[in-house]
Amino acid sequence: MLENIFNPNNFLFWILIIGILAGIITFVFRSSLAYFKFVYPNAKFEAMGNPFITEKELTRLFSSKDLKNFKELLNTSKDYNVTGDTTHELQNSLDNHFIQNIEMMRKDSAKKINDFYDIYLEKLDFYLIKNVLKKRLNNEKIDEKIGEKSNTQTTKRLLYKLLDCKKEEIPLILKNYGFTKEVIVTFSVEKVDFLTLDITLDKYIINKFKQLRLPQKCEKGKQKFVNYLVDISNIKNIIRVKHLGYDKDSCIKLFLGEGQEIAYWKFKQMCDTASISEVVSVLTGTSFYNPLKDAQENYNQDKSVQILENALDTQFLKIIRDISVENYNTIGPTLRFIVSKEFEIKNLKIISKGIGESISSDLIQKFVIMGGK
Repeated sequence: MLENIFNPNNFLFWILIIGILAGIITFVFRSSLAYFKFVYPNAKFEAMGNPFITEKELTRLFSSKDLKNFKELLNTSKDYNVTGDTTHELQNSLDNHFIQNIEMMRKDSAKKINDFYDIYLEKLDFYLIKNVLKKRLNNEKIDEKIGEKSNTQTTKRLLYKLLDCKKEEIPLILKNYGFTKEVIVTFSVEKVDFLTLDITLDKYIINKFKQLRLPQKCEKGKQKFVNYLVDISNIKNIIRVKHLGYDKDSCIKLFLGEGQEIAYWKFKQMCDTASISEVVSVLTGTSFYNPLKDAQENYNQDKSVQILENALDTQFLKIIRDISVENYNTIGPTLRFIVSKEFEIKNLKIISKGIGESISSDLIQKFVIMGGK
């Protein structure tokens, strides 16, 4: 029987061969399909690049004589067409440019990563939500047009709900908008601790990224991005409170969860330190140690936490670049482009503000993030 099946002169032999080949082709096609969906957007994002996190392009803008000259120089870049004559108008145009870029990315990307863009837009809106909640709790006046600054319709509706509500109505409003029990409980006490408020909301958005389901081949890159975002945020929080002289118990409250390199035990070690230099020492062996150590001298001179935060942000851009290379066939270039674009827009807003207020280029340079090639 077997001899007949494997006989090339028997038609059953060729049916078997065709079946095996069809199975192999189907397996290869299905395995490659996930990569095919990223070929065009990845090539496009790489071609566009992020020039304004590079020293060369930023230096060109530092030489701007005034805002008009800044706008003209910026608009020579093929991907920019900002409008406005004042600092405020230019910054609004830059914000709109970023949102347009995210929508462009969404359009070009596979539908299965749509939710990633939704959460990223929500992350950008969170400073508005925090500010409105704090002002509502303090009975401070809130800008009636605050909702127009949001990037999503959901945030816009939430902000307008919070605009005229009573303090005791906040927990129910947040519940109706899908916030977790941990967030709702934070606002259910008589006196809300603003430090707890900030950390709880930060945890909320980080957990949304963590729980986001993407195509399986994207999960590794996404998770590494989130983990390093947690690490950077944890270190920044510790540096800020150590600079302000907070006690250990206050420091512990700032823990956002374990990331890629910073486990809870290491976070506790940072909380136990008495100075920022000791915090840096605790980070020995991590990818954050050398950048912070190199920035320490400038921090000791200027006593500005911004110097250390800039060092961490620059390192974050390098990490994102590495994640992009490791996940080049899937979500890597998407992560690199969107994160780098966010820093690029921040740089351009800093430069426009500096030029508008006649600040020297040397001082402006201290606040921008350079981490591109």
